Amino acid sequence: MFSNNNRNARSESKSVMPTSNVNIIGSGTSIQGDIVCEGDIRIDGQVNGLVSTKAKIVVGPEGEIIGDLVCQSADILGKVTGIVKVEDLLFLKGNALVKGDLYTAHFEMEPTAKFNGRCYMEPEEVAAANANLKEKNGRSVVTEEATEEA
Repeated sequence: MFSNNNRNARSESKSVMPTSNVNIIGSGTSIQGDIVCEGDIRIDGQVNGLVSTKAKIVVGPEGEIIGDLVCQSADILGKVTGIVKVEDLLFLKGNALVKGDLYTAHFEMEPTAKFNGRCYMEPEEVAAANANLKEKNGRSVVTEEATEEA
């Protein structure tokens, strides 16, 4: 009698617990390779490779990405070297440093952030960049034809 109620209470509490789809690469962590995920991701460590998600990417003040970044929205406070493709809002905050071309619908940058590269905000240019990605030395890059057309 008591054991049945106890089992039901345990199964109910397990089904009620929320699940989190946030991925964190902590400070002091270094990843060599691509990261592909569905949920939000925060990077406070180092990633050498592609970082791709259908959600939001946050690069913390100590975070660093050497490689391409593809996401729905992004807040960058650290360093990114590579092509950045953001479907909605790209926000460079604090002492962010981005070296590479940006493809985004909306772009916001604080005065202390630094950006070296080209910024494309037209939908046609973003679509062309997606169609013309090629690999060079193990990294995906936009072909010269795509950048000349813009």
